[in-house]
Amino acid sequence: MTTAPNEFDYDAALAACSRGDERALRSIYDRDARHLLGVALRIVRRRQVAEDVLHDAFLAIWTRSGSFDPGRGAGRGWIYSIVRHRALDVVRASSREVPADEETLDTQAAQASAEDGAGPSEAFELRQDMGRLHDCLVGLDESKRTSILYAYVDGCSHAEIAARMQSPLGTIKAWIKRGLTALKECMG
Repeated sequence: MTTAPNEFDYDAALAACSRGDERALRSIYDRDARHLLGVALRIVRRRQVAEDVLHDAFLAIWTRSGSFDPGRGAGRGWIYSIVRHRALDVVRASSREVPADEETLDTQAAQASAEDGAGPSEAFELRQDMGRLHDCLVGLDESKRTSILYAYVDGCSHAEIAARMQSPLGTIKAWIKRGLTALKECMG
């Protein structure tokens, strides 16, 4: 496919990036950064976050340009999809976060203790249990531990964990199930 004289060849620029040509990445940036920032901004709704998304996306474009396959789609679409996916990942991650200041956290902890009737002995037992949990987690193999932490600390779905760990969905489910069984036995 030939390009018109004024038309930019994204496929060739990505191929050049994969060969380490920094000028090619710069040409993509100079040509599309403003538009890509707009894509990110429409998704994340905050300029600083959109700028961070754009930065991360260009790092991904640089490092993953060798995986671009012109037979599967246009280079420009591939670039825009990287920005879009990065922005969506940021939105998903931030939807799990609940901002709170230190005073609010202390107040909530005090209220929870008062409601539970928790005194110093209950707080001590909780700390012991947390220490035991930590020791049991450390005892798991890395894949099981990581899967469990993604699921229960980060709040990821099994599909999100599979994507993050680049493993089949069934494997992730098995790791979590076996890991939880091992934790239950260890904590027993």
